[in-house]
Amino acid sequence: MPTASVASSREILTGLHDVMASKASAQAKLNKVVQIIADAMSSEVCSIYLLRDGLLELFATVGLRQTAVHVTKLALGEGLVGTIAQKVEVLNLAEAETHPEFAYRSETGEELFHSFAGVPIIRKERAIGVLAVQHAEPRAYDEVEIEALQTVAMVLSELIANAGLADKAASAADSTRDDGPVRLTGLRLVTGMARGHAVFHQPRILIEHTVAEDTEAERHRVYSAFRKMREQIENMTSVAEFGTAGEHHDILETYKMFAYDEGWSRRINEAIDSGLTAEAAIERVRQRMQMRMREIDDPLLRERMQDLDDLSNRLLRIVSGHLGTAAQMGLSGDAILIARNLGPAELLEYDRRRLKGVIVEEGSLTAHVTIVARAMGVPMLGRVRGVRQAIGEGDYVLLDGNEAAAFVRPTGPVEEAFKSKLALTQKRRAEFAAQRDLPPITTDGHRISVMVNAGLRDDAAALEAVGADGIGLFRTEFQFLISAGFPRRETQQRLYKSVLDAAGDKPVIFRTVDIGGDKALPYLDSADGEIEENPAMGWRALRLALDRDGLMKAQAHALLEAAAGRELNVMFPMISEPWEFDQAKAIVEHERGRLAARRKLLPSKVNYGAMLEVPALAETLDILLPNIDFLSIGTNDLTQFLFAADRANPKLAERYDWLSPAILRFLRRIVREAKAHHVPVGICGEMGGRTLEAIALIGIGLERFSITPVAVGPVKAMIRSLDRRAATAELDRLLEHPPADMRASLAHWAEREGVSTG
Repeated sequence: MPTASVASSREILTGLHDVMASKASAQAKLNKVVQIIADAMSSEVCSIYLLRDGLLELFATVGLRQTAVHVTKLALGEGLVGTIAQKVEVLNLAEAETHPEFAYRSETGEELFHSFAGVPIIRKERAIGVLAVQHAEPRAYDEVEIEALQTVAMVLSELIANAGLADKAASAADSTRDDGPVRLTGLRLVTGMARGHAVFHQPRILIEHTVAEDTEAERHRVYSAFRKMREQIENMTSVAEFGTAGEHHDILETYKMFAYDEGWSRRINEAIDSGLTAEAAIERVRQRMQMRMREIDDPLLRERMQDLDDLSNRLLRIVSGHLGTAAQMGLSGDAILIARNLGPAELLEYDRRRLKGVIVEEGSLTAHVTIVARAMGVPMLGRVRGVRQAIGEGDYVLLDGNEAAAFVRPTGPVEEAFKSKLALTQKRRAEFAAQRDLPPITTDGHRISVMVNAGLRDDAAALEAVGADGIGLFRTEFQFLISAGFPRRETQQRLYKSVLDAAGDKPVIFRTVDIGGDKALPYLDSADGEIEENPAMGWRALRLALDRDGLMKAQAHALLEAAAGRELNVMFPMISEPWEFDQAKAIVEHERGRLAARRKLLPSKVNYGAMLEVPALAETLDILLPNIDFLSIGTNDLTQFLFAADRANPKLAERYDWLSPAILRFLRRIVREAKAHHVPVGICGEMGGRTLEAIALIGIGLERFSITPVAVGPVKAMIRSLDRRAATAELDRLLEHPPADMRASLAHWAEREGVSTG
């Protein structure tokens, strides 16, 4: 059976152009369209369904019974057609009846047909209809046929919109907005509080002309747009504050990689060959990428596709002449930026004096734009469903990143409560800043070490800003997560050296890469190519590094050279048994020997540490402790392993308390054993950054903390108001006979003793 080639796609578009230019009624035009498509694809059936008053109505067909036209109607999500429209995805089925959502409608006479292919007709990023073909013979449709249908669907969206056939459905999203106050919740990406007026990053450019008059002229427009976009990326790389060093440079390098990707430009050219205008061709390829993004489970691969989507938007603005984003037009006042998604390069274009916060419909904790927002100190809220429908341009918005909430068009009482909380936060921040240079010493004279967790070059600046004692955990995997490929050894070395330089005489503990599992790299194949059911407990961290020892050797070499002439602290993650530590240390020592043989300047001393995250390691500490220089407890992973509870699961996130007697007794046993072997033991993770939990940790004997920079002020203030001996006595009492609510009991004690927990 013949398939729809690029040539036939052009023929279809030529036929559609003639139909659209005619003076026939909209119904007559659509009747002609289905006939043209059926003839071109040698299809027994071709049908168009349009979304009208919330239902998908059979509007035109060849092959199904004409009596079903305007009679057969399907709800969103109902049947194959409803599924396509609801999910905005393609269906390609050799046997339609085998699909779980198949719904038979007897009035159509479709029982004669087996195969089915359908594509959404998209307008303003929403499906306003479905274009479908059917054959009596069971067969899967070729990719080129599906692409032809998608191209036709794009042209149809223009015809349908101009004729007003689906105007109610197309504008439904906008009409649902309520002018009253709204509270939106989402995923906390970057903490902080901000207020300002909503500014939309960019309105989606509507493609008004889809069929090309002159293919070569359209191709020339695309080539010119590509050149201009590449110039913009090159300029951002050279002038952006974050574009000259470190991870932000790697992000922009990823943009450059996509901007010069021949495969992307080739697909756009192929779309132009099919008869589309430059704008329609770019949008056609972008829509196809978005559909693929919905099928991607891997979060890092999804982020890469979102970067490419960001560049598609940029290219579309250039070729259409709509170059201005809110950044280029300038922010007139304090602004909360609203976007479906946002690229890091686009965020860097905004005036930081006016940009107060960001709310996105998508986004994730590891997205490039989140990393940049955190470095800029801009509160950011993600995964806010329907944000562009709930918020109107210019609406007053209060963003509370700490509570992962935004208040749109707030009432007077809500705004007053927000202002009070913001004022209190600013006052407390000023109080903490005043204590920046004061040492964290308890009221009974015990010095507690308070360091920060870091992962970016710019994080080292927080040491002076918050008065921390050093970097107790430098997550070296951040550099890997935002790079297009494995960072070169020289690139790693420059990063590590710059961090050590910024820290000065304060210690930095480098954790070797914790990648793999749930921190999958798109350029790293798993051991067997299979998807892990339990990535947090899978092939990751030291397990991966020991199997891929080339990665470990390169990182060890980079660390040793970066620390030449000074002390180096290296920590290995996810150790389950002592022999894993021994093997990892042997690799570093081997690289140290190689550098010594080449008469390279070496670190003055290398201290080796282990992270205790796997509970099993606690049972072999007597074997491990004599061989290590320090021990660090990773409470994030340790807690979920102890309780067999995925901390990423929202249903379990608050179920198990860090102040549980099970956790505190377990940690106390580790601390006591480490002290018996005279091995310094510290804590890194969110637990140590919470004041009440930090009281408990000091009470069980911990004296070294590595926490987020924003937590340093509150924790230092708590330490300076705490009697360590009294806290130890209270924890001994509570753990001997645990109360029903350990948290409430400890909070009551802290309040009674006058300990700062704010």
